[in-house]
Amino acid sequence: MSQSTLSTNSLTQAAIASARTAATTAASADTSATAASSSSALSSLTSNFNTFLTLLTTQLQNQDPTSPMSSDSFTSELAQFAGVEQQVKTNTNLTQLITAGQSSTLTSAQSLIGDTVSVSGSQFALQNSAATLQFSTTGAEPVAIAITDSSGNVIRTEQVNATKGANTWTWDGTSDDGVAEPDGTYTAALVAQGSGTSTTPLTFGSTAKVTGITRATDGSTQAQFGSATIPLSSVSTITTKSTS
Repeated sequence: MSQSTLSTNSLTQAAIASARTAATTAASADTSATAASSSSALSSLTSNFNTFLTLLTTQLQNQDPTSPMSSDSFTSELAQFAGVEQQVKTNTNLTQLITAGQSSTLTSAQSLIGDTVSVSGSQFALQNSAATLQFSTTGAEPVAIAITDSSGNVIRTEQVNATKGANTWTWDGTSDDGVAEPDGTYTAALVAQGSGTSTTPLTFGSTAKVTGITRATDGSTQAQFGSATIPLSSVSTITTKSTS
């Protein structure tokens, strides 16, 4: 075990701070801001197109017959009108193309149902009251683990003595207060004790069985692990292929 002047409490506090940051980041990523922004942009462009058409028509209706608009100006405005119209059609077609691509991804991902997969990132699934995290360290050293629930509350902390290389930690779903937490999506942070008072955040993975595939409000494809839902992009490998 490496020697350090960092206290056990300080190492745990570092893990807690990292877990809270990870939970906040995960919560922000779950919003549908992307979809809302895209819809708002198309709505704004369509509104500009209709406004431009109204202005052009009104201008033609009210021009001075003795001094009509020059052909150059009229042609220029028509060109602008055509450009805005084309942008509206392009945005609409792109939206339809993206939707078709998302449907294709959703369909192809159905083949993962029943498979046990590895998930990377700060989120993991508590499934059937169990979760196993895998991580590696460069040496034998203390590692603090902190887990937050979907609301960002720290519910479990633990410190383990890791060995050099690959390590696993299994959680039975109970909180520090001994309460059995429900199955679902949780966020974790692992921090290793470095030299002196320094700490090193560790990346980790987890394994879980895919029970379903769904689409989020922002259009992204999500993998379901019982009551847990994690972005399909976090699935790194298939560890056990379903035979059914």
